[in-house]
Amino acid sequence: MPHHAFIGIGTNLGHRPTNYRGAIERISRLPTTRLVKQSSCYETEPVGDISGRFLNGVVEVETELSAQALMNHLLHTERLMGRKRPKPGKGRSRSGPVARVIDLDLLLFDNEVIRGPSLTVPHPRLHERRFVLAPLSELTPSLVHPVLNATVSELLAALKPGPRVTLAHADLLRSARPQRQEVASR
Repeated sequence: MPHHAFIGIGTNLGHRPTNYRGAIERISRLPTTRLVKQSSCYETEPVGDISGRFLNGVVEVETELSAQALMNHLLHTERLMGRKRPKPGKGRSRSGPVARVIDLDLLLFDNEVIRGPSLTVPHPRLHERRFVLAPLSELTPSLVHPVLNATVSELLAALKPGPRVTLAHADLLRSARPQRQEVASR
């Protein structure tokens, strides 16, 4: 029986639409994994001394992979896409978003609660982040957080005002390929 997982996607470096689309494409090609739904794409204002707006969204997948195996594939995908993670204790910030080419977070995995050295599910700050809760609520507003025992929509409604999260314009995610123009012959 397949597992249901929700994965958060974020990017604010490089060509954000290409990074965003590329991450979804790579997730859809993970072994024994099927993309079920994807949220709209949201733009999030940067926090602190970070420059550049983030693109954020959430995808739902069905997978035969374990939570740890799925997370390992997500970390590998980040590396393939150019993400460089600081070594533990060196320049890591846990207080908020950090500029990055791509960020793939395993938000929820079935109704499991996992507290391991390399994986925590549900994501430990999921309930604090509008840029995660807004797209997650779009996909599954009545899903109950397995630790907080509140629905995604309740968690979203309970958030204090913070960085603005808005729907990204559809043309932002259109392919960056130039349109071919026909030239009339004389």
